[in-house]
Amino acid sequence: MIEYETKLKSWGNSIGVIVPKEKITQENLKENQVVRVMLYKKKMLRVKDIFGKLKLWKKPTKQIMKEVRKDLDSGFLR
Repeated sequence: MIEYETKLKSWGNSIGVIVPKEKITQENLKENQVVRVMLYKKKMLRVKDIFGKLKLWKKPTKQIMKEVRKDLDSGFLR
């Protein structure tokens, strides 16, 4: 199985996918051979998509900041 990213290219009235020669050689593919192609759109990760997803954290930010200050004041990093 080969997995790689590529761009769709206009090819007449259709859109085609180009398979690089090294990938063809790697899988020993031949012209007119039937292959299965799985397409899915690559989703861009945006901050607004992950905002609020860290609900597994049980401590509120204020408590974390107090713990950090306590460690710094106690000379934890010395």
